[in-house]
Amino acid sequence: MIPRYTTPEMGRIWSDQYKYETWLKVEIAVCEVLAEQGRIPQQSLENIKARAAFDQARIEEIEATTRHDVIAFLTNVGEHVGPDARFIHLGMTSSDLLDTSLALLCVEAGKQIQGRMEDFHRLLCERAREHKFTWQIGRTHGVHAEPITFGLKLALWSEETARNLRRWEAALEEIAAGKISGVVGTYAHLSPEVEQQVCERLGLKAASISNQIVQRDRHASYLSAIAITGATLEKIALEVRHLQRTEVREAEEPFKKGQKGSSAMPHKRNPIIAERVCGMARLLRADALAGLENVALWHERDISHSSVERVILPDATTTLDYMLLKMTDLIKGMVVYPERMEHNLNLTGGLIFSQPVLLALVEKGASREDAYSLVQRHAMEVWERGGDFLRLLQDDPEVMALLSERELEACFNYDNLRRNIETIYKRLGI
Repeated sequence: MIPRYTTPEMGRIWSDQYKYETWLKVEIAVCEVLAEQGRIPQQSLENIKARAAFDQARIEEIEATTRHDVIAFLTNVGEHVGPDARFIHLGMTSSDLLDTSLALLCVEAGKQIQGRMEDFHRLLCERAREHKFTWQIGRTHGVHAEPITFGLKLALWSEETARNLRRWEAALEEIAAGKISGVVGTYAHLSPEVEQQVCERLGLKAASISNQIVQRDRHASYLSAIAITGATLEKIALEVRHLQRTEVREAEEPFKKGQKGSSAMPHKRNPIIAERVCGMARLLRADALAGLENVALWHERDISHSSVERVILPDATTTLDYMLLKMTDLIKGMVVYPERMEHNLNLTGGLIFSQPVLLALVEKGASREDAYSLVQRHAMEVWERGGDFLRLLQDDPEVMALLSERELEACFNYDNLRRNIETIYKRLGI
């Protein structure tokens, strides 16, 4: 089941045609190893490799009767190969084929996602450098706190994306495990050496132990890494939505020529991509939960995980691939309004410098409690009545008894932040 939001690359990976191609690749790899061991005649192997083929419509026709997709596939391949088809799937069970081929598909989809993540990380770093000293108000609880730079916000996102990349690399390594160990994992009909050689030939590692299936904690880890990356994209998209609000308007997603924001209101410029990404992140969390529930199966296996995986693995990988593509476009084309950021910095009449004033008073000998009370008294007046915070402090004899005019004014600038921003960027290697 391929979701609607599917790039051509990911759509190909999860297509039925490519699934059957991958199945055939696994079956032929097993035949090659068995031929090397002398269990299959070399001439039969050559015939299998030359004639092995399938027809998707025919597989579906057979499956309508057998109600077993692997048997339908093998039957159709046998129709093309002829008598030597008896050597195909020799000593194997369906899960040997399904789980090994699924690992190949997950790795291929994962590499596609990894490339998108790397592109996204580079872009965030580029825009972080661009806005290194684009001053912006920092907000906690949605309320103005102290100045930051927009570059710091982008740098924060870049570092989280780097962590997602490391998690993803680990998840790819974990998912890249195949098994050719038979119906309950005892190698009763094929040796561990066959499994090892087949997996090496396919670019996988052999599961060190399995029952009838590769254990589903691997897939749960893969899906969890997808969900965490989706949560990061949601976090970024949500911030863009907040910054695009009319009352804030410090940044907005690109609005292309000819684009319409509303069927009724021609003035509208809505953050539709950011909202879409926020919604799709919920799907990824649901897929991860389903993956976790697939870990526990009856005894050596049942097939309750199978129907779920046919939905959640294509869904999660294609959804994240699409989200990364759209968020890359969003960040690349994001419009930033430094003048609006400056305007918002000044909205509270200098209250954003209350902590430097507090610290300066403490350093001059005031107790923290007295200094806090003194600064808060003037801050609340500005909150309630407006005015200039610096002017109020300058008119207060208690403040000026401790601080000189120059020392007080020094509290109302960004210089102290600038050198530390340089330190953060060096730490991140941006």
